[in-house]
Amino acid sequence: MEFRNGLSVKPKEVLRSGQVVFTDGTNDVTPNQTDCEAYSYTMRVQQAISNETNTIKGSTNSTETGTGNTYIMGDNNIVKGDSRNNIIVGSNNEIANGVNNASVFGTYGIALRHGETVFGGGGFNGLGKGYAQSSTFMLTGTTTDATPTSLFVNGDPNTTIIARDISTYIGYKFEIVAVRTGGTHAGSVGDRTFLELNGINDRTVSDEHIETINKTGTVSGWTAATDLTGGNMTLQVTGNATMDISWCVTANFYEIKI
Repeated sequence: MEFRNGLSVKPKEVLRSGQVVFTDGTNDVTPNQTDCEAYSYTMRVQQAISNETNTIKGSTNSTETGTGNTYIMGDNNIVKGDSRNNIIVGSNNEIANGVNNASVFGTYGIALRHGETVFGGGGFNGLGKGYAQSSTFMLTGTTTDATPTSLFVNGDPNTTIIARDISTYIGYKFEIVAVRTGGTHAGSVGDRTFLELNGINDRTVSDEHIETINKTGTVSGWTAATDLTGGNMTLQVTGNATMDISWCVTANFYEIKI
């Protein structure tokens, strides 16, 4: 089959299962709705293509287009589109669009961040998703100087903004391990510190405190702070000039929506 005008993908073959495999001429690709309709396939077929690797047990659960490798057990749960490798166990929970490698347990919880584990607290007797929940996720990154540097969410080099509902108050605790791996500054490889940054914020203001739990070697100036520029939350860490430092952070969020 030839490419339709203006399109860079086309159907390659139809499997016995009814799945339509698309190609860009070299590699197999996942088409969007426009691609499917241009070749007379319906959105229902596209959903079957994207969602065939999901396992769903229970009633009134749903997965949107582009969801793959996802497990749901419970009732009234939804996984939004373009997300992969997720788990939901419970009822009335959600995993947001484009979120990967997350899990939600309980009721009325919502996962907004890659690699997040959420415990839904019931949403004030069903008031809504994310109204009362706690969660844990990871941030990582490196520094080579004393410039504040935003860490990556779940190691994704394209994501430094920590997604959040701006109408939610977040109590947070970042448990931070930093280890020197190189550089010419005084001290040596293996110098390290364990910091704890805790606080609470609304849309634009964080009240927080950082404490050194333990340290070994030359770690002067190593610190961390949240940043809420434009309402976008990031975790920024600061090392020292001519020091190569690796940072690994466990983030614990405690959220309430009023």
